[in-house]
Amino acid sequence: MLTQKTKDIVKATAPVLAEHGNTIVHRFYERMLGTHPELKNIFNMAHQKQGQQQEALARAVYAYAEHIEDPQSLMAVLNNVANKHASLGVRPDQYPIVGEHLLGAIKDVLGAAATEEIIAAWTQAYDNLADILKGMESQLREHSAERVGGWIGWRTFVVRERQPESSVITSFVLEPADGRSVANFEPGQYTSVAVNVPALGLRQIRQYSLSDRPNGRSYRISVKREDGGGLHPSGYVSCLLHDHVNVGDELALAAPYGDFHIDGNAETPIVLISGGVGLTPMISMLEKAIQNPERQVVFIHGARNSKVQAMRQLLRETATTHGNFNLVVFYDEPLPLDVLGRDYDHRGFVDLDMIKNSILVPDADYYICGPIPFMRMHHDALKKMGIPVARIHYEVFGPDLFDE
Repeated sequence: MLTQKTKDIVKATAPVLAEHGNTIVHRFYERMLGTHPELKNIFNMAHQKQGQQQEALARAVYAYAEHIEDPQSLMAVLNNVANKHASLGVRPDQYPIVGEHLLGAIKDVLGAAATEEIIAAWTQAYDNLADILKGMESQLREHSAERVGGWIGWRTFVVRERQPESSVITSFVLEPADGRSVANFEPGQYTSVAVNVPALGLRQIRQYSLSDRPNGRSYRISVKREDGGGLHPSGYVSCLLHDHVNVGDELALAAPYGDFHIDGNAETPIVLISGGVGLTPMISMLEKAIQNPERQVVFIHGARNSKVQAMRQLLRETATTHGNFNLVVFYDEPLPLDVLGRDYDHRGFVDLDMIKNSILVPDADYYICGPIPFMRMHHDALKKMGIPVARIHYEVFGPDLFDE
């Protein structure tokens, strides 16, 4: 347990750390990855180059300091982090390494201002946070191992099907190489995929939503090809999967994790709001929820046009055959052949105010997935409509830069 004195020191020094946060975090990664280059196989090097990981960690440190009197208020955030760590294969013995170099970076940047008392207080605070996360991650791993078809660590899967979904998104159906069953998952969860990236000389891990409902035999991921032809940091893994992974090839997968999911057994309505490739977890949610004809499902999706919209035919067919499903599609740059009323319902970006009569469903839960600005905008729009924050759920892959 942290003493009140430790909490007071952490709270008092938090603004100073926030002021120098990005510098401290840049120094932290420089120290840690310089001393332990093997950790580059865990950290997303694209986010490193783009500065997203540094910004996310700086925010997380400051948020923890702000809420140190009531860490329970951060449990939703910590649960999200714990799921990601369990999926990435973060080990308990790696926490001391992170702590050593984070505290070392604070001393390097603040110099004499980082007194022994301040460093001691932050050491205790970090150790407390690490213990919370290690406990949560241990429970998640144990739960994964106990499920039928579950496992811990990496498991070899074979690509059984490869299906283009649009000009930029391809689905891969994956079955375990050992021929045994796979664990069921909650609709909306993800798996981690580990691949060797020759351009980096490293193994890199990416998390992809499972885009089909559970079946006990296989998983499906739907991957957007990022810009840059594999040369831009964000395209390292997606371009490798698009260009070089074919039927019969093997991939290493982690078990399903993630706290962004629907309750598949509930009967309350759900409203799914997605932009671009953000529809992939929503497809899994939809296919599960639609099995209950009494459960109302509303799906709002925004895309540039029919060329890039994935699973367009599936959504339209589902809207035609299921009376409990309402689909609303926005295209901001429709093609000449795109027909209003057939391919899309509204021209422009997703506008929840325009369709609020469709989405204000009593007792509904709202799920948002897409680019971070997209989620911020629609999260705020729902709040303005009076939707309780507890009923608004969102998913962020990579560093969580979402700021409520």
